[in-house]
Amino acid sequence: MTVSRRPLLTARRRTASAVAALGAAALLLTGCGADSGADAKDKGGKDAAASGGTRTVKDATGKVVEVPANPQRIVTLTQEDLDAVLALKIKPVGITNGQGLDEPPAYLKDKVKGIDIVGGLLKPVMDKVVAAKPDLILAGDMQDEQVLKQLREITPATLVTMAPTDDWKMSFRGIGNAVNKLNDANKVIADHEAAAKAAGEKLGANKSAAVSIVRWNPDGPSWMEKKQFASGVALEMGLQRPANQNKDGNAHAPSLSLEKIDEIDGDWLFLSTLTSDGEKALKDVQTKPAYKELGAVKKGHVVTVNGSVWSTRGGPLASDVVMNDISKALTKS
Repeated sequence: MTVSRRPLLTARRRTASAVAALGAAALLLTGCGADSGADAKDKGGKDAAASGGTRTVKDATGKVVEVPANPQRIVTLTQEDLDAVLALKIKPVGITNGQGLDEPPAYLKDKVKGIDIVGGLLKPVMDKVVAAKPDLILAGDMQDEQVLKQLREITPATLVTMAPTDDWKMSFRGIGNAVNKLNDANKVIADHEAAAKAAGEKLGANKSAAVSIVRWNPDGPSWMEKKQFASGVALEMGLQRPANQNKDGNAHAPSLSLEKIDEIDGDWLFLSTLTSDGEKALKDVQTKPAYKELGAVKKGHVVTVNGSVWSTRGGPLASDVVMNDISKALTKS
């Protein structure tokens, strides 16, 4: 398997970037409020949406970017960007492969048939991007300034859509603003939150259960902090996190040794991997006494889930997958 992905935030990286990222997030929302909807104007003073003119927005870094009022040829460089535009009922003209995959994300497979692939996750092939003739490029959390420079030569309407500590809702609203569909984005979020609350009410005996959310890496398990994407969905459903995992932040904890494996225990344990080496490490540890002694394992409360969904930065369609996985598992018991 070819793995092409940016690493999710570690606690140290998160701490170093938190102040700058929070400022960028504020700028993104400022841009949304200033330039979206019926008040957006083109240079001639006409209504931009009607004239096919341009709008000015701020991306997740605070950079001011002029974008088409009604973009027609969007290229997405991450699966979060792809998830977002599909949720807004927009079909892009170019996409990249999913996180940890050498193909598009499986959960979006039926929605991306016939769309050209222009490279790996955050690794666009420039000739393929040029061939897609984009009028807007959504560049995810791209940090490579040289790549961004090349993309902006293809179209100046290239936006970084996620700062390091932004959650999926922040990013999604920014994308909604960029494509002139902020009201639609807000409705998608409101509908998701209502659905998550309703799903949580149907969990019966597992309502308020403590769920451990873990990605198994080649060097051991790493649990997710409570503001990380999948954890956020669980909390919206009214579930809890184990006490030792109830930490603010949207990062993964450092990989644990076998001696500390009890830190991943909970009423329920949701396990994912992203690489073949991670899968092998998980299979190996499942034969060990320390793993078999976990309370969730003894109860048969271990659920294997798709790491390319659960370990992403998230989006509305991925959120639906996580919510449905939790509901299916916890209503069976």
